[in-house]
Amino acid sequence: MLSGTLCHLVGLRDRSHAAASPMAGAIMETAVVSEIVKTLAHRGIDPQIRFWRTSAGAEVDVVVEWAGKLVPVEVKLSATPSPAMARGIEAFRAAFGSRSLAGYVVHPGEVRLPLGPQASALPFAAL
Repeated sequence: MLSGTLCHLVGLRDRSHAAASPMAGAIMETAVVSEIVKTLAHRGIDPQIRFWRTSAGAEVDVVVEWAGKLVPVEVKLSATPSPAMARGIEAFRAAFGSRSLAGYVVHPGEVRLPLGPQASALPFAAL
């Protein structure tokens, strides 16, 4: 896995060391993007992955284009997702309207739950 190689190269030797690192967010995002790309590629789909940010600062970590639609994905380190974590997804959906599908907040915990009308928490293990 790409994130394992990254951790090794920067000297992070175990999960707790990596989680406490200032690089923890980037490592988690790398792992999520890697899993999305791998899953799509194994299904024969050319992965189209982007990032979205407005001049006002609203952002979505990962935007997956699939069948002409856009799926916004936020990546969070907290194992206890909350509706506030879906704000970027809500801003994205407002900007892209019907072109945007429901979004996901991917987290390291184990719970799946709705975070709003068009956003759900999704455990990393479910990717």
